[in-house]
Amino acid sequence: MTTETEPVVVVAGALVDGDALLVAQRARPPELAGLWELPGGKAAPGESDQQALVRELREELGVEVTVGLQVGEDVPLPRSMTLRAYRVTLVAGTVTPHDHRALRWVGADDLASVDWVPADRGWLPNLAAMLRSGQV
Repeated sequence: MTTETEPVVVVAGALVDGDALLVAQRARPPELAGLWELPGGKAAPGESDQQALVRELREELGVEVTVGLQVGEDVPLPRSMTLRAYRVTLVAGTVTPHDHRALRWVGADDLASVDWVPADRGWLPNLAAMLRSGQV
């Protein structure tokens, strides 16, 4: 009997306020600690990307969000995982770093100066375009 495992999806949220994007500084693992990312996490088995992102941002940031369109392309990760980013809109709460060292808001012109986790760097052109377009 063969069992096929579903691919593991890691979701990330691009939360924008005006012309600024929320980025989160990782606390762990040691090789990524201190680097910045879009907050998010792994989808549980049977959980949609959208459900996972809502849950993860509630846990990590203490906020409620709605999930919009995907940002950029899927990013392949080790161990057969896939990273996807989505535009999210804050519905309720105040962002608080429950699972990160720090949070900060950055504009389109500041994106390149952020010390990003490697997996998120490919989205920089998409994120800059999104911030410059002013689309909510």
